Amino acid sequence: MDQGIAMLHHIEIRHSAIALAALTIALASPAMAQQAEADADTKSSESIVVTAARSILPPNALPLTIDLIDKQMLDQQIAISGSVTDAISTLTPSFSPTRGKLSGAGETLRGRSPLYAINGIPQSTPLRDGSRDGFTIDGFFIDRVELIYGSNALQGIGGTGGIVNQVTVGAPKEEGISGRVLLQGSASDDFDGDGFGGKAAGLVQYKAGAFDATVGASYEKRGAFYDARNRRIGINLTQGETQASQTTDIFARLGYAVGDTGRLDLILNRYELKGDGDYVPLAGSRANGLPTTAVKGDAPGTPGSNRTESASLSYTDSDVAGGNLVTQLFFNRSRDIFGGEFAAIATFQDPAIATPGTLFDQSQNRSRKIGGKISYERALPGFEALTTTIGLDVLFDKTEQRLMVTGRTWVPPSDFRSIAPFAQANLKIADGLFRVAGGVRWENVQVKIDDFHTLASTTYDGKNVATYGGVDVDGGKPKFSDALLNGGLIFEPIDGIRAYASYAEGFTMPDVGRVTRSIRVAGVDLDDYLDISPIVSNNREIGLEMKRGPIDASATYFWSSSDKGQILIAQGDGIFTVQRQRVEIEGLEINLGVQTPLPGLKLSTGYAHLKGRYDSDSVNPDGIVDTDLDGTNISPDRLNVAADYRHGAISARLQTQYYLSRNFHGKANPDRGNNFGGYAVTDAYLRYDTASLGGVYLSVQNLFDKFYIDYNSDTRLPNDSLAFFAGRGRLFTLGWDYRF
Repeated sequence: MDQGIAMLHHIEIRHSAIALAALTIALASPAMAQQAEADADTKSSESIVVTAARSILPPNALPLTIDLIDKQMLDQQIAISGSVTDAISTLTPSFSPTRGKLSGAGETLRGRSPLYAINGIPQSTPLRDGSRDGFTIDGFFIDRVELIYGSNALQGIGGTGGIVNQVTVGAPKEEGISGRVLLQGSASDDFDGDGFGGKAAGLVQYKAGAFDATVGASYEKRGAFYDARNRRIGINLTQGETQASQTTDIFARLGYAVGDTGRLDLILNRYELKGDGDYVPLAGSRANGLPTTAVKGDAPGTPGSNRTESASLSYTDSDVAGGNLVTQLFFNRSRDIFGGEFAAIATFQDPAIATPGTLFDQSQNRSRKIGGKISYERALPGFEALTTTIGLDVLFDKTEQRLMVTGRTWVPPSDFRSIAPFAQANLKIADGLFRVAGGVRWENVQVKIDDFHTLASTTYDGKNVATYGGVDVDGGKPKFSDALLNGGLIFEPIDGIRAYASYAEGFTMPDVGRVTRSIRVAGVDLDDYLDISPIVSNNREIGLEMKRGPIDASATYFWSSSDKGQILIAQGDGIFTVQRQRVEIEGLEINLGVQTPLPGLKLSTGYAHLKGRYDSDSVNPDGIVDTDLDGTNISPDRLNVAADYRHGAISARLQTQYYLSRNFHGKANPDRGNNFGGYAVTDAYLRYDTASLGGVYLSVQNLFDKFYIDYNSDTRLPNDSLAFFAGRGRLFTLGWDYRF
C-alpha cells in the first residue's frame, strides 16, 4: 500500500477519534431522548422472536450475542452496496470485508465460516464449499436478517462462525390487495456507459379470510465496476462475478390460517445470477501497485453463475397443549458454474484425452438438500419458570463437482446424512434476575462416497504441473456421532442491562470435496481417512449489554478453538487445499449507539479486534498454535462510525468503515508480501417519503472516491497479479419505491 493511502488512513483514524469524542459528549448530555420512549423501545425489541434461535423467548433471555438488521436498515445498505452479503459485512465489524465477487471464499464471521440460511433452510454446501451461499435470494424479498454470533449447533451443520438467517417477507395482515414496487439505477461517478446498472422488482400480496398469497419477481442488470482511478475492476473468470451480470428472482408465499393459532405456509423461490461473459481480465502488477483490470472480450466457455431453487412447507401453532409447535419440510437445489480460463488449467489436463496444455474444461457444483425440522417449546406445567424445548432435525445433502466439457468427476458424489435430536432448557430465577440456559444436540452423521478415480496427473514443459495423481480411491461411509453441548448464565439486575457468559459447540464437515479430489496415493480407504473427520469448534464468551434510555451498547469477549480445524492453503497453481490443524481464535467486539437530543439522530460506533493462530506443523502437528491465520481465513480489525437520521419524511445515514492494518506473523508466515495496509470507505444515503407517491432515495458508495486494494486481494495469493483487485470507486444509486 502506497504512502498516500497510509497517510489517508492515519488522517481518517484521527477523524474517527473526533467522532468517538463527540459520542462521549453526547453520552454526558442530560437532554437525551425521553426515558418513557426508550422503555417502550426496549419492550418492543424484546417482543421480537429470533427464529434462528429455535425459541420464542425474547433475545434478552438467551445467552447469545444476537443482532437484528431490520427491513429499513437492510434496504438502506442494499441501496448502497447492492447485496445482502455486503449489507451484513458493512454493519458487522467482526465480519470480513466482502470480495465484491460471486464467490465468498474467505469471508468469515469471528474468523470462521457462518451458516447462511433462508427461513432456517441451510444454503451452505460444506461438503464442497462453492462459497456462493451469500447469493441465493434477492434482498427485496427479505424482511430482516438475524445474526447469531459464534460457534453453535442451533441450526445443525455449518454454524462454526455463527448463523446468518434471512427471514423472508411475512404474510399480509390486512384484507385485500397490497404490495410494493421498486425501480432503481446506478452509475459510477464518471457515468461510464458500460458501468450503468438497473433493477426492477415488484411484490403483490392478497388476503381473504384464512387464505393469503404473496408473489413477486425481481430483475437486476449490473454493469462493469470501476475503481477510484476510473479503471475497470478486474474480472475473476473462474470464481465468477457480480459485475457485468444479470440476476432474476421469482418468489411466492401461500398461507392458510388453521384456527386461531395455527398457520400453514408454502414458500417457493428461484434465484439465478449469471455473468454476461463479455469481459476478460488484464493482469496488473503487484510490484508497481497496478491492479488487475478488465477489457472487452468473450470469456471462454460458460460464464460463472449461480442458480438456487428452494421450497419449504411449514406448519406452526402457538397453542398446542399450551406450547409452541414449529415444523418444516424443505427442498433446496443449487447449481454453481465456475468459469474457464484462457490458459489451459493444469489441474484439468489428461494426456489420454488431449495433448497436455491444450485441454479446456471448467467445473460445476451440483448440490441437493432435503430435510425436515420439528420442535416443541413450552413452560413446564406447575413450574412455569422453566421453559423446555425438544426437537428433531433431519438433513440429506448430496453434492458433487463435475467437469462440464469432458464429463469427468472432479469431486465424487458425496451423500451427507444427519439425524439430530435436541433438547434445551431455560430457567428463570428470582423473577428474571438470573437465567440459566443449557442444552444438548446429538449429531449422528454419515458421509457416503462410492469408489472413484482422481483426475490424472500430467507433465509438460519438463515439470509436473498438476496436483492429482490419477489414482483409484476406495469409497466408504465415514461416521460421526457426538453430543454437542451449550450452556449459559444471564444476570439482569435492571430491565435493559444484562451480563452473560456462555459456552456452545458447533460443527461442520471439512471441505470434503477439496480433500477427496486431492488424494494422490493409491489404496486410500475413506472409512479410515483422517481428514474427513468433522470440525468441532467451541465458542466461549462473556458479554455485557445495555439497552436503556438513549443508549444501546454492548461489549463481548470471546475465544474459540478446534482441534482439527480447517485451514485453506494456496498452492502454486492457485488452487486451495485443506489442512486439518488446531485453530484458536479470540476477539473483542464493542458496539455503542446513542440517541442524541436532536429528534431522530442516532450516532453509533462499533469495533472488532480478532486474533487467530493455528498449528502449522502439518506433517507432525504438536497442538501448539504457532502461526497467524492469514487473510484467507480471518478478517482484519475494524472500526465503524455512523450517524443515522430518521424523522418525518426524511431518513439519512452517513457511515465510515475503517479496516485497520495487520501484519501476519509466525512460523509459516515469512514476509511474503501479504501484510495488510488498511483502508477506509465512507458511504451516504438520503431518502424522502412522499404522502402518496412513494419514496425517493439517493445513495453514494465510497463517497470520497478513495482508491484502495481490497483486503482479500491484499492478503491472499500474494504472487498472483491476476488476483490483485482494487475496491469499487464512487457509485451513485437513485431509486424509487412505492407501497400500496
